[in-house]
Amino acid sequence: MTAAIITIILMVLFLYVFLKGYPVFGTKPSKQRRLSFQASAQFSDRRFMNEIPTVMDTSFTTTLSIAKDFIKGNPNGKPHQQLKTIGFDVKADRGSKDAGITWFGHSALMLEMDGKRMLIDPMFGKSPSPFPMFGGKRYSKTLPFENSHLPFIDAIFISHDHYDHLDFGSIKKLKEKTGRFFVPLGVGGHLERWGVDQEKISEHDWWDEVEWEGLDLVCTPARHFSGRSLTDRNATLWCSWVIGDKQTKVFFSGDSGYGPHFKTIGERYGPFNAALMECGQYDDRWSNIHMMPEETVQAFIDVKGGLLIPIHWAAFTLALHDWNDPIERVTKEAARKGLPIASPQIGETVFIGEDKYPNSVWWK
Repeated sequence: MTAAIITIILMVLFLYVFLKGYPVFGTKPSKQRRLSFQASAQFSDRRFMNEIPTVMDTSFTTTLSIAKDFIKGNPNGKPHQQLKTIGFDVKADRGSKDAGITWFGHSALMLEMDGKRMLIDPMFGKSPSPFPMFGGKRYSKTLPFENSHLPFIDAIFISHDHYDHLDFGSIKKLKEKTGRFFVPLGVGGHLERWGVDQEKISEHDWWDEVEWEGLDLVCTPARHFSGRSLTDRNATLWCSWVIGDKQTKVFFSGDSGYGPHFKTIGERYGPFNAALMECGQYDDRWSNIHMMPEETVQAFIDVKGGLLIPIHWAAFTLALHDWNDPIERVTKEAARKGLPIASPQIGETVFIGEDKYPNSVWWK
């Protein structure tokens, strides 16, 4: 056996051991979990699927063009100076105010409703990467709050297991002060590996309806994909969420390409008081899994969203467009169609039901 072959074998063994041992990658669903997935209409041939065909062009030509564009970069792909945030008092008593939604950049939010504090996709790390020291950094140097100051969190909702939505470091810091985790099928395995008590985790399929402590929850479809390593693509499910009490109902889109599921969700569960809708990290070459801003507005109409709050922007560079292009395009399209839209700064709370919502053009 030649030295070259031995070297290759050792490299493969090292990679295998590394993938198995590095906790940030999470874990692939166990055989027992995969057997339970057989009951899901979305699961086939050991993988989850979208409702409609969602082909991502992985041809050599397309892959090469994407690689070239990322290497070339975009001088306006991130802000020229760090974004400022508004300090958020996580322990403040909101009193009699209606439901509050506080955006922390990208898709991380706090939802205060019915006397409960809930976090959605709480990615509070510095970089959406399995190796944060090498990944692109957050636009704002600091978050609007200190992680250590967070009070008890009644529940955390996760849309899927990508690094910009499910962050190892954030979950490790939050797991002891969180009462419940609501996640799509398979994602619970990652949480368990990271030390979250299994009894705290609720895994759900699309269209699962749950009544939890006075709130009505629905795990609803999205058009996307999942995976945290080279070997687990679509091994777990992705989703959007409906969260509501007797007065207020909120829709969170998660990551999604445009599709007929938005209209179905609107027909079944709308109208909503507010819809938190993805509007960034898009490109024509992967438009099946990330909406264009104009499609965001149409999806908001389909879902009967009430107030549009654009998310999935202003934290990380994960695409090739200008960093503020998503909010420019989505606000322009919403204005053209006469739709209500809020544009809070990072850390600013939108109180549902008030006469006036944040609408400053702060990204200029």
